[in-house]
Amino acid sequence: MPQSAQQADTQPHEPNHHVPNHHVVVLAYDGLCTFEFGIALEIFSLPRPEFDFPWYRCSIAGVDPHIRAMGGFSVAVDAGMELLEEADTIIIPGWRGADAVPEPALRDAILKAHARGCRIVTICSGVFVLAHAGILQNGRATTHWRYIDKFRAMFPETEIVDDVLYVDHDNIITSAGSSAGIDACLHVIRSDHGAQVTNTVARRLVMPPHRDGGQAQYVEAPIQERPGKSIAAVLDWARENLDQPIEINDLSRQSGLSQR
Repeated sequence: MPQSAQQADTQPHEPNHHVPNHHVVVLAYDGLCTFEFGIALEIFSLPRPEFDFPWYRCSIAGVDPHIRAMGGFSVAVDAGMELLEEADTIIIPGWRGADAVPEPALRDAILKAHARGCRIVTICSGVFVLAHAGILQNGRATTHWRYIDKFRAMFPETEIVDDVLYVDHDNIITSAGSSAGIDACLHVIRSDHGAQVTNTVARRLVMPPHRDGGQAQYVEAPIQERPGKSIAAVLDWARENLDQPIEINDLSRQSGLSQR
């Protein structure tokens, strides 16, 4: 039976175990989301002594001359956008704003990288960089659920999928916000190295080894308010009133529950 379109977009490719010196370049820019930036560095730049093969080579490419990330952090970079010319994988963390159009130099560098077969990964609002560059026309993508409606209105020619963690389409992996970026990065490792290596990395991250990309971003399940006091509070009340008879109706009244 053929896979559905959604399944095809989130299934890992056949592992490519021959990726020596694979160069991952993480973009950094003013207004950068520090959490998503940290995800990429944690997964692709930390040493992996548990493996007997070379891990990814990871660099930071600066888009702006002075980079102040969200939260006030200053970010040091390895070089400028010329690093994109040698990247095998480019990771774009949360962008500084959906309406912030990337400068022509960044758009051109992204277009050239995609044209030569470079894999591109976006986390959260990083997808807007690709959309502004025109790469996602007639394609499929996702983003954080907060940006879905805005993205759909701004880029109607792109099929935006709102009920998935990530979409892998045309050598571009777009992911929902925050922790879904970890799922997308693990998907990259699974595509390159297979399930066993991915499981080892996930264990170090204290993460499930695989959350399917087709999983919903969130489930609306509000915590119900208790109609009355907790059982522990009722027991405390009973202990404090052992000098008088305590009936079932007293416990019912204290707990807010029926006598049954």
